[in-house]
Amino acid sequence: MAKHELTGADIMPMDEYAKVRSERRRAVTELKKNRRLAVGPDASFYFECFETMWHQVHEMLYIEPGGEARIADELAAYNPLIPKGSELVATLMFEIDDAERRGRILAGLGGVEETVALRVDGETVKAVPEDDVERTSSEGKASSIHFLHFPFTPGQVEKFRRSGAAVTVGIGHEKYRHMATMPESVRQVLAWDFD
Repeated sequence: MAKHELTGADIMPMDEYAKVRSERRRAVTELKKNRRLAVGPDASFYFECFETMWHQVHEMLYIEPGGEARIADELAAYNPLIPKGSELVATLMFEIDDAERRGRILAGLGGVEETVALRVDGETVKAVPEDDVERTSSEGKASSIHFLHFPFTPGQVEKFRRSGAAVTVGIGHEKYRHMATMPESVRQVLAWDFD
């Protein structure tokens, strides 16, 4: 069964983490290969789990000053992104290298986080945006990063776990309508996120 929450006991002292950092970074890069799905030309979904958030918290503590005094804040920030057993959680990133093009595209994508859904064997699982901060400005500009929860019913979990299940992820915004079929290798890995 997957772990659903990081605690202070999961955090390595930074001097110990420094010794294994390169190895851990390689391992999480490998792990993420089957937790990523490109949707259209500019969007990627990175499906999070205990291990990806463990890595993120350690990287934040390693890179930014403040040490152990910051552990509680980092846990509060990243624990919501660990699936809780009946959901998938994804970071949606609009990855556009050209700053001018990025600004132009994001300026018209307000509310994009409300248009995301996953379909599994004909059933729709609508994404629920993380409500930590508003990701669409009052001018209608979208952030390049969105945190999304996909809450499943028990029946939908059963369908998702079925070998060869047809799973698609789509964005239905009027200025970014794209969808992608989830490869079987990704579906198999994500199936472990459920209890």
